[in-house]
Amino acid sequence: MSNPLDAATVPVSLRERATEHLVAGMPSARKRTTQSEALAVLYQLASSPETAVDAMALLHELQVHQVELDLQQEELRCTQSDLEAALIRQSTRVERAPVAYMTIDARTAVVEINLAGARLLGVAREDVLGRPLAGFLAADSKGVLQALVDRAREAELPLTCELLVVPLAGVQVAVQAAAAQDTTPEQVLLALMPVANTAGPGG
Repeated sequence: MSNPLDAATVPVSLRERATEHLVAGMPSARKRTTQSEALAVLYQLASSPETAVDAMALLHELQVHQVELDLQQEELRCTQSDLEAALIRQSTRVERAPVAYMTIDARTAVVEINLAGARLLGVAREDVLGRPLAGFLAADSKGVLQALVDRAREAELPLTCELLVVPLAGVQVAVQAAAAQDTTPEQVLLALMPVANTAGPGG
């Protein structure tokens, strides 16, 4: 006994008739059929004794497919909601972290920076965006930072070095810098953490 839900049990003539009904009178075969039009075709097929059984089987098949689509859509909505919540949590952690985090480009211009980073440089966040981080370093540290950025853009693992930060207001401070590739090309993720020894980078 054949399964009425198997597409092979639906006569080719039934599918041909359904297709003819669905595209009849349309200027383009690519035009979407409305739900009411599709139901009208199924109703017509179900009204005929010759095609009633197969039409009902086809209708059931379509209903099951619609339920599957609805469930998939609900799962996607839940997944999107979870991802958005995770992104907010992660962004909040970075923003509130005691360590200075920032993203800089190949020329060390600051693209993004958290509050701790702005405090370390002694400026408001909006005043540092777009400015080279090298402008906040001691002379000997400028080349060290550029070399770190160049190497980090090619390295698979994070690289570290010591830099001497010169804030616009306040005393200079030695920091341990860790740099890694960003997901955006030509950009580097940078973390700066003050070290106990503030005498400056070693020779």
